[in-house]
Amino acid sequence: MTKKFTILLVDDRMENLLSLEQMLLAENRVFLHAASGNEALKQVLRNDDIGLIMLDVQMPDMDGFEVARLLKANPKTRDISIIFVTAINKDEYHVLKGFEKGAVDYLYKPLDINMTRAKVDVFERLYLYQLELRQALKDKELINGQLERFMHVVAHDLKSPLSGITGLLMLMKEEEEISKSAFLTEYTNMAINATSQLADMITAILDYSREHQFRHIEEDVDVGELLQQLIKLLFPPAHIKIEIAEGLPMIHTSRQKLQQVFQNLLTNAIKYGDKPVGEIAIGGRPDGEFYEFFVKDNGPGIEEKDNERIFRLFEKVDNDDDKGTGIGLNILKLLVETQGGKVWVESKPGEGSIFYFQWRR
Repeated sequence: MTKKFTILLVDDRMENLLSLEQMLLAENRVFLHAASGNEALKQVLRNDDIGLIMLDVQMPDMDGFEVARLLKANPKTRDISIIFVTAINKDEYHVLKGFEKGAVDYLYKPLDINMTRAKVDVFERLYLYQLELRQALKDKELINGQLERFMHVVAHDLKSPLSGITGLLMLMKEEEEISKSAFLTEYTNMAINATSQLADMITAILDYSREHQFRHIEEDVDVGELLQQLIKLLFPPAHIKIEIAEGLPMIHTSRQKLQQVFQNLLTNAIKYGDKPVGEIAIGGRPDGEFYEFFVKDNGPGIEEKDNERIFRLFEKVDNDDDKGTGIGLNILKLLVETQGGKVWVESKPGEGSIFYFQWRR
């Protein structure tokens, strides 16, 4: 169904209104008339779908400049496009005054039919593009709401068994056989720390689903130190070699959010490594108001056609893959975009991948 484009024509002379309407007739256009400034304001308040106002400047009682000023002062009408139609005041002062009051264009009488139609066609396209954009934003909000509800359910269902695992580990730690062994005690403590970190992340997801945004306390985070601690918690196999670049920054941010992004990328790099010796490199560089980090691996790589798809919810490179859920990279993307950054991947099948993401400094 074609969307109607409503145009309000404002002129104190009826013959001008009828002539202008006849000039602009089109199947999908609806015309409203107003013979004065006050009538124009009433028409705008009665009709919330007006896409363009063609406003005569010289009118008794209230001129076009005053009508435009009042429309732009009202939050409900300030975004309506206005074209001033005038037979006088072509000098620079009056033109600038018109733009100051809210006009977006001028037409001068006597009107050139082709020029008038061309300008109105442009504003019609702009109006329809704006409607499409608003609808796209509504659709995005709907999808985000569904995702938030999904995250809440998943996180809630994970938290209870995780609490049980943590409790069992704490009991194991008190067992005599474990407490007497420094080796077993160390690994039990590492397991407890790992489950605590996971519990914190699940709590973060629950907070996000409730509040529509992460509200973690921001602090000064030494990225190099964060990565050293994270790698210990991930228990990488002996054949996986992880190299952290020197000179990574100190960033004032949420430690939990940044750690979750790195954990997702490192976990995937370890999990999908297919070489006798897995090599993972972590580094970055300043990039304006952001710091651009990367995680590089020598794993199986990703085909170019999948580079964007893998960041969508429930999407995986291989649908037969039983290692992943198709959730992690989507949550990673949300975390990065929440604070204004971007995430992308460069990859060559058989050689490995480099995941990049921007993080606000």
